[in-house]
Amino acid sequence: MSKITIALEAAVATVIENTPQDGAARSNRQRVYVDRAFAQILKLIAPRIRHFVRQYGLTAHWEDAEQCCAIAVHRAIEAYDPAKAQFTTFVNWQIRGELQSLRFRLMTDQRPSAKKVEATTVSLSALATSPDGDEISPEAMIEDEDALSRTEAAASDYLAEGAVSELIDAYVDQLRKVGVEALRRRPRPKRAEAALRRAEGPRLRSATHGIDPAELEKLEAKLARDREIVERRVFQTATLDDLSLDTGVTKERVRQITKRAAKAIAEIAAKDPRFAVMAEYGQPGTPKRRPAPAACTTPILPDASLPHNRLASVRAVDPTTLSPVIATAAQQGERVEAIQLTVAPAPSTASLH
Repeated sequence: MSKITIALEAAVATVIENTPQDGAARSNRQRVYVDRAFAQILKLIAPRIRHFVRQYGLTAHWEDAEQCCAIAVHRAIEAYDPAKAQFTTFVNWQIRGELQSLRFRLMTDQRPSAKKVEATTVSLSALATSPDGDEISPEAMIEDEDALSRTEAAASDYLAEGAVSELIDAYVDQLRKVGVEALRRRPRPKRAEAALRRAEGPRLRSATHGIDPAELEKLEAKLARDREIVERRVFQTATLDDLSLDTGVTKERVRQITKRAAKAIAEIAAKDPRFAVMAEYGQPGTPKRRPAPAACTTPILPDASLPHNRLASVRAVDPTTLSPVIATAAQQGERVEAIQLTVAPAPSTASLH
């Protein structure tokens, strides 16, 4: 056997070994092995594929022919039986069959039955052309009106989840610093401290230097529990009963943890520049100043030039010109209940307009 045949047999054996027989899904490792082996098979038979494509006259449809050859390789691997023949025999017949089928599909007008009825093969891609005159495939003509909105919503959700995760991490880091500092200040017997230093051995001082590892494990377990409670209660829809059953913490304690976390997270978002956008969201905007009311310049007396004020005229009357009774009363300072005024004639409609 030639080197190419031996390499093909080894690659096909790798594909068969990493393909479950009971129809189960491949693992990630098996999928990687199969992909590498299949790529190696296509590389080894590439000259053969080019030869068959030219032989069947499909050079104008090269990409479709290559896809058919890849399908033929898959089918050849599925039907391969080492006891009957070598893999080269199986793959040759499969490639020939797929290319022959493709040629019939693309060149149906070359058959005698098609020539009798003057049939012509029309490509679906030729049904539409772009403004530049190029052919447009049917896939490119399909428009999804909701694609942009779904993409923006997915991107928004992804960024929101990342920001929430970073915010919770900052809160947990703050709790960790406070907890480590409390453990460092906790008094312990000198013998226990000396034994701990001997167990640790000489090393550089770190944030947890001189602290019992068991206490650190308890602290990390508590932080993991608090993180789960905060994430599910503050940023999700978990109830107090669910959290109490899942974490083993009383509902009152869960309420206290979430209340303290909400206040601390709000302070972190306000101080940390990474969360400046989150801190500004939801704050009331600066009230706009209303312009000061203009000074009232309306005169107290009615405007005599207005049409509704032209119906009557008021004139100053000399008391001596009135009747003797009214004139005498006016001169003595008595109150005059009513006097007869001179009624001006009503203006015409033309003067009002």
